[in-house]
Amino acid sequence: MLGFLGSRLLQSVLVLLVASVITFTLAFLLPADPARMVAGPGASVQTVTSIRHELGLDKPFLSQYATYLNRLVHLDLGRSYKQSSEVSALMASRIWPTVQLMLGAVALELLIGLPLGIWAALNRGKWPDTLVMGLAFLGAAAPQFWLALSLVYLLAYKFALFPLGGYGGLSHLFLPALTLGIGGAGWYARMMRSQLLEVLGQDYIRTARAKGQTPTLVLLKHALRNATLPIVTMIGLDIGTFMGGVVVVESVFGWPGLGRLVWDATRVVDIPIIVGVVIFSAAFITLANLLADFVQPFVDPRVRYR
Repeated sequence: MLGFLGSRLLQSVLVLLVASVITFTLAFLLPADPARMVAGPGASVQTVTSIRHELGLDKPFLSQYATYLNRLVHLDLGRSYKQSSEVSALMASRIWPTVQLMLGAVALELLIGLPLGIWAALNRGKWPDTLVMGLAFLGAAAPQFWLALSLVYLLAYKFALFPLGGYGGLSHLFLPALTLGIGGAGWYARMMRSQLLEVLGQDYIRTARAKGQTPTLVLLKHALRNATLPIVTMIGLDIGTFMGGVVVVESVFGWPGLGRLVWDATRVVDIPIIVGVVIFSAAFITLANLLADFVQPFVDPRVRYR
């Protein structure tokens, strides 16, 4: 187990290093000038040059990246160009709203997707199967901005069941979480259906049925436990993705999470915030995957650390 964890930790460090290189490179290649954005459109060339030198933007790319990497090793994400505040402090103020949105989205996609996947698998080749798979395809393929605006129009504007946006209680959380949950539910429904069909065809399922166990008992005791193993990995990926902030959904609903922070930073080319949130998201995704791999042997004894 120690060897497995050591190998995965090393892989995680490499993933974060590659993510930092790619993100910093893309930010460096942006056609916009961060110094000009900070100084404002009416600033003189001398002022812009002074700000560029103060921020270290006049140095070569490798020098800038080496400085950033040295800070990152010491858990220093730098300071925002526009707000002149520590990036870590700005992100800390947005993490709790992002956690709330992540928990709500994961809960809804599981509550919607898993029962539909089970229903489709138990009615393979019949109209419920066709209906669920069609809805799952539509949910997974629907653009988030279209889905978000549609829910706002129908449930918030037309019928006034929920607020149009903003941050507050459960009523404010429901629509953005549902927007994310509908898309994720499509993937969970398809995964649950395929895994359950595969498990129901195994020999031990036929043996359990031959022993006289009821279909409900066979499903709950034998089939679902093994069919849900890949779901654990999917949940880990979703948690990591949502914790990095969902830019479109948070922007549409005015949700003050990390995604909204990145969106605001992109408009003013605030590179430290953009890179900081991407690194945080990559770190959370690798951590969630590591935890999912670590938990699986406890869920299924057939899985071993390698």
